[in-house]
Amino acid sequence: MSTTDAPKPPMPAPDATTQFFWDGAARGELWIQRCQNCRHYIHYPKTICRYCQSRDLAGERVSGKATLYSWTIATQPFHPFWVDRIPYTLATVELVEEPRLMFLSQVVECPEQDLRIGMPLEVTFEQLSPELTVPFFRPAQTEEGAK
Repeated sequence: MSTTDAPKPPMPAPDATTQFFWDGAARGELWIQRCQNCRHYIHYPKTICRYCQSRDLAGERVSGKATLYSWTIATQPFHPFWVDRIPYTLATVELVEEPRLMFLSQVVECPEQDLRIGMPLEVTFEQLSPELTVPFFRPAQTEEGAK
């Protein structure tokens, strides 16, 4: 199969509520919706705050730091694009900006046997196609490891 015949990734359909998230990802930044009234972060983006019912919501850049809350190893692709990527780690991560703010993603650059609940993670971005960049998470790099 040539690369032109390779399956394309499933594409999101950004709208007025979610466009900020995809624009941020394209720039290599993680943006999460935040209520401007009660200041809670909200993910997935909504049109009304689940905490105070305000409609004053906006995207804000977050650190991309998280901890691993849970994971599963995907062995069955849900779309033809993912066939050559099996197995991969689907994870729920807890962003540091707000306790219990969960984010569903993938953990990359980490063998399955090294995964552990509570491990520090950081966001990384992968361009799946010219039109789509997505946030994944990887083990956090320590200051010493970066030297």
